[in-house]
Amino acid sequence: MVGPEHTAPGCRRTAVACLLALAACTVQSSTKPAVLRFSAIPDANTTELAEKYDVVARYLAETLGIPVEYVPAADYSASVEAFRNGDVQLAWFGGLTGAQARAAVPGARAIAQGRIDPAFKSYFVAHASTALTLSETFPMELAGMRFTFGSDTSTSGRLMPEYFIRQNTQQSPPEFFGAPNTYSGNHDNTAKLVEAGTFQAGALSYKRYDAMVAEGLLEPELCRVIWVTPEYPDYNWTAHPVLDERFGPGTIDRLQAALVAARDPALLAAMQREEGLIEATNADFQPIHDIAVELEFLR
Repeated sequence: MVGPEHTAPGCRRTAVACLLALAACTVQSSTKPAVLRFSAIPDANTTELAEKYDVVARYLAETLGIPVEYVPAADYSASVEAFRNGDVQLAWFGGLTGAQARAAVPGARAIAQGRIDPAFKSYFVAHASTALTLSETFPMELAGMRFTFGSDTSTSGRLMPEYFIRQNTQQSPPEFFGAPNTYSGNHDNTAKLVEAGTFQAGALSYKRYDAMVAEGLLEPELCRVIWVTPEYPDYNWTAHPVLDERFGPGTIDRLQAALVAARDPALLAAMQREEGLIEATNADFQPIHDIAVELEFLR
C-alpha cells in the first residue's frame, strides 16, 4: 500500500490545485451579494408585467443601494408560495393573496398600497345580448347565466364578487348561476370572454376594466358594466421579515419609504398606481382577512 508520503509529486500538485480552486469557489459564493427578489400577482398580460416591473426593480436598486430583481409568477397561488418559501421577499399582492401570504409567514408586513386601494371595487359586467344595463342594486337577472370569475384567489375577481353574490342572493355562486364556478385566469381574460359572448357575465377589477377601455382594448358597448360593488381594501406591497435579517435592521422601513416616495410618472405607471402610493399596515386588510376566513379561503 502506498501512503501519502509516497504519492507522486505531480499527483500532489494536482490535488493541491483542486483544493485551492474549491476554496476560491467557496469564497466567491460566500461573498456574492444578496439580492432582493420580488414578484407580483399576474392579474394582466405577463409579458407586459415583466417590462413594467423591471422599471420598479431599477428604482428600488438605486434607492436602496442593493441588487433587486423581479421574478414573474405563473399564477396567484405561485406568488403566495414563492413568498411563503422565501424565494421572493417582497410582493405586490391582492387583498386576498396578501392575507394568505402574511398568514403563512409570521412577521410579514403590508407596507404600502396605492392611494386608490383602501377604496377598491369590482365591476360586474355583462354581454350586450343580455340587455342588462347599469343598476344601483345587485342585478338578480344574472341568475342562471353563464358567469366567469377571474383567478380563483383574486380579491376583485373572485373573493369580493362571491361575497356580494352571497350577501344579495343568499345563495352560493353555483346555486345562483346553476353551474360550477368558472375561472378565466385574470381580469383581462374575463373582460374579453364577456365581450366575445363566450360568457354572458363576469366580475373583474374596475381599474383593469377602465384601463382596457381607455387603451382601446375593450368595447364597452359589448362588455357592459351592470353593477359596481361597495368599496373594500385591496392591493398591497407586502415585505418578508427576512429582509431585515439579510440586509440589516431597518431595511423594510427603508423599502416602505422608497415606495411611498415614488413620484416619477413612468415608475408609478409601471406599478399601475399613477395616483401614487401610501403607507399600509396589516390592520388595513383585516376586513379582507375576516371575509376570507368566513368564506373558507383562509384557515
